[in-house]
Amino acid sequence: MTLTLIAGARPNFMKIAPIIHAIQKAQQKSEEINYRLVHTGQHYDQKMSDTFFKELNIPEPDANFGCGGGTQVEQTAAILIAFEKELLMHPTDLVIVVGDVTSTMACSIVAKKLKTKVAHVEAGIRSWDLSMPEEINRMVTDVLADYYFTTTEIANQNLRNAGAKEEQIFFVGNVMIDTLLANQHRFEKPVVFDKLRLKAGNYIMLTLHRPANVDEAEKLQALMTAILMNVNGLQVVFPIHPRTAKIFNDLGIEANNLHIVDPMGYLEFNYMVNHAKAVITDSGGITEETTVMGIPCITLRDNTERPETCTIGTNELIGTNPVAIKPALDKLFAGEWKKGGVPELWDGNAAERIVDKLISIFG
Repeated sequence: MTLTLIAGARPNFMKIAPIIHAIQKAQQKSEEINYRLVHTGQHYDQKMSDTFFKELNIPEPDANFGCGGGTQVEQTAAILIAFEKELLMHPTDLVIVVGDVTSTMACSIVAKKLKTKVAHVEAGIRSWDLSMPEEINRMVTDVLADYYFTTTEIANQNLRNAGAKEEQIFFVGNVMIDTLLANQHRFEKPVVFDKLRLKAGNYIMLTLHRPANVDEAEKLQALMTAILMNVNGLQVVFPIHPRTAKIFNDLGIEANNLHIVDPMGYLEFNYMVNHAKAVITDSGGITEETTVMGIPCITLRDNTERPETCTIGTNELIGTNPVAIKPALDKLFAGEWKKGGVPELWDGNAAERIVDKLISIFG
């Protein structure tokens, strides 16, 4: 069996890594399974891309398309063209796509055009918000996929409702949590931790990158003001996303307790999250990681494709209105934040379940 694994952007690398490691384990057991790793280059900043291969012990990709930059449509077009050439030169039994980035959708389209089967890891999650590019990517990918590897029963039901057959759906758990648990002992304290004289449980981690929060200067200004006014003087560490920096740098926001830092590698970032009082974010993946680490998470979004992080985990969805920030932080500082639990099968073994299933399917 030959597999083609697709990685394009930062979240993909955490999801691809355990699958590669599970394949390597199967190879050691003399299973006839090989893979080709394709990096579309969708994220082209080294901090957002290349360092992940080193940190997560992923081999250098067999192909790197360098399709970063441009609009989403331009990226999609570039990936479509590049992956068609790749797949014609290197036919495969199965294309494995992960998550919900542009690369996931584009490579799924190419594979199906070339009559190649597709497996979607992290299939079936939905925000039901078509203003999010990721939601379009998820929906298109799931329409095309032949096999669905899911993180929760909610995702299973979403797929059933969309017409997927039961024999196509495999509830395996969460590969991103595989990576988190496998690397928790390797988290690295970044230089900034001691430089800022931070202490465990005595600072807030902040990440913002979604267009609804960062593309309008007035909105970003209002969010930052509400956060800084209500953190009880705690230090706020903000590894700034490149898209956020474009707007943020023109706002002139300054505060003694606000620290803007460069994007961090996976091991350093999760060290910071694991030792924080809480995380304020608009990311989806971070809400899963905080749930497993037991760290309070305040999410500045009106919807989430990961409702289990709210119903089971430590996450609370408070919307994008800055007025909602104070009550959430008041609850945190009053010691009233929920403890949370860990969803079923988020146990570090999802990738092995995926590879075992593929071996049983393809022999």
